[in-house]
Amino acid sequence: MKKVLIQIYEIQTPDEAASIIALGVDHIGSVLLSNEEWKSQSIKDTIETVHENGAKSSLITLFNDQNTVFRALDYYRPDMVHFCEMLVKEKDRRSYEYDPEMMKHLIDLQVNIREKFSQINIIRSIPIAPPGFSERIPSLQMAGFFEPVSDFFLTDTFMIFDKNVDEQPVEGFVGITGKTCDWNIASRLVENSRIPVILAGGISPENAYEGILKVRPAGVDSCTLTNAQNNFGAPVRFKKDPEKVKRLVAAVRNAEKNMKKLNPNFK
Repeated sequence: MKKVLIQIYEIQTPDEAASIIALGVDHIGSVLLSNEEWKSQSIKDTIETVHENGAKSSLITLFNDQNTVFRALDYYRPDMVHFCEMLVKEKDRRSYEYDPEMMKHLIDLQVNIREKFSQINIIRSIPIAPPGFSERIPSLQMAGFFEPVSDFFLTDTFMIFDKNVDEQPVEGFVGITGKTCDWNIASRLVENSRIPVILAGGISPENAYEGILKVRPAGVDSCTLTNAQNNFGAPVRFKKDPEKVKRLVAAVRNAEKNMKKLNPNFK
C-alpha cells in the first residue's frame, strides 16, 4: 500500500466531484436512493467526471433487488459498488445476531455481480457498534462470511443505546450517523482481514489522524462530518464543506507520514 486512501461520500453532481478530487480525494462516492429512482443523469455525469479526473467512483445502491442492481451497474459502470445493509436483527434486549436470510441473499448477489461485472470491485460495509457496545454485534463473524465475495470492507457505525433503541438514519442500512464505531473492533478487522479495510463511521478532520494510527486501515471514508452545515449547525446531506475536506486530506497525509516512520514496510 503506497498511500492511505481517502473516500468521500454523497457526491451527486459533476461540479462537486471535480472540486473534491482537486483537494486530493481518491474515491468519490454517490448514492442511489431508491429502487424506483435508480436512473439519474446527474449521477451518471458525476461518475464520468470522476473517471475523467483520474479518481475512482463508488456507487451505493440503497436497494438490493438483483435485476435493478444489474441495470444500475450496466448504466453507470462505476469502479466500485458499495452495499451497506444493516445485516443484523434483534436477538434479545441487549444483543443482535446476523440475519441468515438477508446474508444469503446478499452473498449470492455479490457472487452474481462478480460473474457479470468482473471489472467492478465490491465494497461491503461491516456494522460495528459504538465503543462500549461492541460485544452485542457479531461484526467479525459477519466479515468472515463476506470476505470471499468482497474486495473492500468498510467499517460503519450501528447505533445501539442502553434503552434498546436502534435508530439508523436510513432504515435498514448503516451509515451517515456521524458517530464513531468501536476502533478496537475495527483494528481487529484490519488485522484479521485478507482484503483492504476502509475506516468509516464519524470520521472527521479532527479524528482522522488518531483513527488511522489506531486502526491502521487501507483508507478512511467521511460523509456526515465533512458536510456543510445549516444555520442550526446540523449537517446538510449531499453538500460538502470544501474546507473540511481539505483539512481531512491534510490530516490523513500527516498520519500517513507517521505510519511510514513507525513501519518501514509502509511505502
